[in-house]
Amino acid sequence: MSVNETIRVYVGVDRSQLLAVPVLEYSIKRHTAAKVEVIPMLDLPVPEPLDPRNGQRTGFSFSRFCIPKLAGYQGKAIYMDADMLVFKDIRELWDIPFDNTKVVIQKEVKYQEQTTQKVGAPQRRKKQCAVMLLDCGRLDWDIETIIAGMDAGSYDYDELMSDLCILPESEVKFGVPFEWNSLEHWEPETCLLHYTDVYTQPWTAVGNKFGYLWFNEVRRMLNDGSLKEAEIRKEIELGYFRPSLLRDIKYRHMIPSFLLGLWDKKNASMDRLAGYKPHKDVYEAKRRRKKAIEEYEKKMRASVEGAEVSG
Repeated sequence: MSVNETIRVYVGVDRSQLLAVPVLEYSIKRHTAAKVEVIPMLDLPVPEPLDPRNGQRTGFSFSRFCIPKLAGYQGKAIYMDADMLVFKDIRELWDIPFDNTKVVIQKEVKYQEQTTQKVGAPQRRKKQCAVMLLDCGRLDWDIETIIAGMDAGSYDYDELMSDLCILPESEVKFGVPFEWNSLEHWEPETCLLHYTDVYTQPWTAVGNKFGYLWFNEVRRMLNDGSLKEAEIRKEIELGYFRPSLLRDIKYRHMIPSFLLGLWDKKNASMDRLAGYKPHKDVYEAKRRRKKAIEEYEKKMRASVEGAEVSG
């Protein structure tokens, strides 16, 4: 990369994880001398597919497809989710060659056995597009056109999100190492840790095995003034972060390892007594989506049955 080049990182996020974005940004900038611009993509005007079965699984599932247009169809960009931490120089990711392709995504998923044992984890870890390198100057993506393709029946949600079917296979490179999207796994070689399982993200649940890494980052921010304790308290008051979070950030690193189990139980009890419900808005949206799908399928069945009767 050139000396004056700015690394653009677009972050998919919903309101419940908004404060995780500056923590991610801090971790990125702490490990590089490069110029980095982090752009949160919150509440983008994304059309709703006609078929609710093709709706977003999160509030930002389709945000990644908006990046080329947001970037003015110029240069390149990185896409990340908000629930991540970076431990190495992001120039390693930025400098991965496209080799005449337009998108670079993860090439493999390691540690399947360990990372699928967690509560709330999927049965199988698919190849991931949570970290992507995009050649915005060569991508003509337009979110309205992409949603229209689903509405026309050209592809469905899974084909879009898992197969990137809007691009020929020759234009997709599987070149992002697992270490740059390490799913619920950390070791000294890890470049990016992804807290991908919402049931156990350290700001919403106690006892995450690698939660201490996120607490360490937040503690650094509090110490140098990059983040104020009042900002965390606000997220707790709004119900986005768990009430016991500040206890973990301030004191967990001081607790002897043999007492951590009791510490976590105390924190879990504190959260329960406070009536905290992790990802309340996310699960409410999930219930609305499920209801919309049931009503849609009922309507479709009635339509088919009506056509059979009239025929």
